[in-house]
Amino acid sequence: MKVLNRIRTLAAIAAGFGALSAGGAWAADLKVGFITSLSGPVSSLGIPYEKGMKAALAYKADLGGRKIQLVQLDDASDPTTAARNARKMIDEDKVDVIIGTAGSPGALAIAGVARETKTPLISIANANLPGEEGAWMVTVPQPAPLMLSAVVEHMKKSGVKTVGYIGFSDAWGDLVYDALTKSAPAAGLKVVSNERYARGDASVTGQVLKIAALRPDAVITGTSGTPGALPYLALAERGYKGQIYGMHALINPDFVRVGGNAVNGLLAPTGPVIVAEQLPESNPIRKVSMDFRAAYQKANGAPPTDAFSAYTFDAWLLYLDAAQRALATKAEPGTPQFRVALRDAIVSTKELVGTHSVYNFKPTDRYGSDDRSRVVVKLDKGQWKLVP
Repeated sequence: MKVLNRIRTLAAIAAGFGALSAGGAWAADLKVGFITSLSGPVSSLGIPYEKGMKAALAYKADLGGRKIQLVQLDDASDPTTAARNARKMIDEDKVDVIIGTAGSPGALAIAGVARETKTPLISIANANLPGEEGAWMVTVPQPAPLMLSAVVEHMKKSGVKTVGYIGFSDAWGDLVYDALTKSAPAAGLKVVSNERYARGDASVTGQVLKIAALRPDAVITGTSGTPGALPYLALAERGYKGQIYGMHALINPDFVRVGGNAVNGLLAPTGPVIVAEQLPESNPIRKVSMDFRAAYQKANGAPPTDAFSAYTFDAWLLYLDAAQRALATKAEPGTPQFRVALRDAIVSTKELVGTHSVYNFKPTDRYGSDDRSRVVVKLDKGQWKLVP
């Protein structure tokens, strides 16, 4: 079934852009592996990631006269499958880079394979590994501390003194909680809870009862996608009236649909692409964001309504920029020398304008974003609106 799904995915993408040869495979010089979650609990993020890849291919599917072959697999929201997919792509398909996947645990699993095989990984989920462990990866989404600082600033200005926290019981939940506890004291905020739940859980009643009993001024979650709506639904059921906050991993139409009235008024940080039309003409992110929207419309037949598809698009821009510089070294795609040159080019990227950020990477830093990559938005009757 997975092999059939892989063949169908490749055929659909190739047919959509007229790239199939008579033999049924792309006549390509460059190979990119793409792993996302098209099934399982992370699929509400994984499907937008795939749509972003289709937009990326509509935007540019060749480089320097060489066509780019995309090899795609579904990891079914399972980190073990994500790692197995990565190994298959590297060993059998001979890809030079991997872009993926939809969840932090899966991205960290791929990072282990990337390090072992010396293959660059461009993570589209928020994942961070220090030192040599992460030497072959970079992360496109903005780091939790950077985005959370915008939330903490808003809390301070709004007079919030106590904050309840509930997040996933995984790497993403840890990242957000760690960032919150490090930034809260300087803003005069007290974090009063650290509740957790699994992405596949059907209820968080027990956790929310504990938070509600503490009566915090505000509640923030370290969650993402549709499973991220659970705490807000439970808080609304118990009549919680404090301010609700979230992170950039919630900017997703399925989250808005499932959360309904319970998430109305939610405040969250996100990348500028979500409010691109409200940016000044002088902002370089505005133009790239509008180009992304046009490519997305062309590839998917509808405008984008999430933040995740734009992360894939930015990962593609990062790959194109780095691959061009790697090719200039005369190393040939498909060789260890090219993968090293590609990794070196990725981690030395300077002022690359994307939809979420202007990226600057360093060999010792997994993230490439700065303050230009964040705005605060409010969910108002199903629409995200810029908060001045």
